[in-house]
Amino acid sequence: MLTIDEQMRIITSGNATVVPKAALREKLASGRSLKVKLGVDPTAPDLHLGHAVPLRKLRQLQDIGHRVILIIGDATALIGDPSGRNSTRPPLSPDEIAANAQTYVDQAYKLLDESKTELRYNSEWLSPLTLEQILKLTAQFTVARILERDDFSQRYQSERPISLHEFLYPVMQAYDSVVVAADIEIGGNDQLFNLLAGRELMEKQGMSPQVCLTLPLLEGTDGHLKMSKSYGNYIGITDEPADMFGKLMSIPDSLMERYFHLASTLTPDEIDVIVAGLTSGSLHPNACKRRLAANIVSLYWGEDAARTAEAAFDRVFKDHNLPANIPEISADFDVDHDGLVYMPPLLVAVGLAASNGEARRLVDNGGVKVNGQALAKGAYKLEAQLLKGAVISAGKRKFVKLI
Repeated sequence: MLTIDEQMRIITSGNATVVPKAALREKLASGRSLKVKLGVDPTAPDLHLGHAVPLRKLRQLQDIGHRVILIIGDATALIGDPSGRNSTRPPLSPDEIAANAQTYVDQAYKLLDESKTELRYNSEWLSPLTLEQILKLTAQFTVARILERDDFSQRYQSERPISLHEFLYPVMQAYDSVVVAADIEIGGNDQLFNLLAGRELMEKQGMSPQVCLTLPLLEGTDGHLKMSKSYGNYIGITDEPADMFGKLMSIPDSLMERYFHLASTLTPDEIDVIVAGLTSGSLHPNACKRRLAANIVSLYWGEDAARTAEAAFDRVFKDHNLPANIPEISADFDVDHDGLVYMPPLLVAVGLAASNGEARRLVDNGGVKVNGQALAKGAYKLEAQLLKGAVISAGKRKFVKLI
């Protein structure tokens, strides 16, 4: 059994913040297996490494003997988490929520030990609530208290609308903690208000209040903005191994320590050795980044896939060869009267860009190559005869061959 200090070191690794620390020590001193709650709203179908940060922390807690309760917020998703929002979230349909929830659970079990995870859906207890019960819950919080949230206060002061149902979100999430009698609740730094609301409601219900454990938001591959699909800087946990490896190799060196702590399976002691080696110069950044990439790819795809992904990376970036097994795609060209093909829709059709706008940006940034030759800025049209049998690449990792 680990000592309290050893457990605290693991729990707070990766710049995790504990509120309040003394209460966590008291709970650990009891010697019992603590109930650790994570509530997630299935608002999107796919997870990236940023979403995986709290799941990795849950796995660490499982590995040292604590119980994990993963709550799928199929009821709270109908409200929409207003955290960090400057406008009301568009509502999701129950069918969308159900489909996203199943995908989320499948992906979450890539990280969690399923045999040690209690899976709950908060519609179990939120949907049957009567009007009288809801009124009793909302009476536990004042409007002034809810408006202490930065996002609500900013929207209120700037006269941007706040829908009344959004006020219910922290109340309902707090009630989740009451129902499962959580000892610890995990969330991102932007979730602290919601977590504290759970602690407050538990106290008012005469329960031992939960400890709030918040984690930093993981920056994306650009090194600045938080990881997000909308920013195009994400690494999906279902990305193919070679693509995942390549994206990880592209992160700035300055983010390596953060990724080791928040996304890898290495222990805090192992990470300290790597950081010390980088600081002293005894370890080369490229070697450390390769270890990071191989570790994370192995976590999601296995060691064999990680070795194959590293070999594919070297073939393209070290040996300057084309990757093996380039997808072959049959595409119909829309040829104009001059015999030219407008490239943006073609890039979208073969999966190299998500939209015509993104395709034009790729071209303008020199990111689109046809048979190894980069298209010039503004060169959105190409002779049709040059595309027959051509290998087209977008960025450094996406290739297709037209047939």
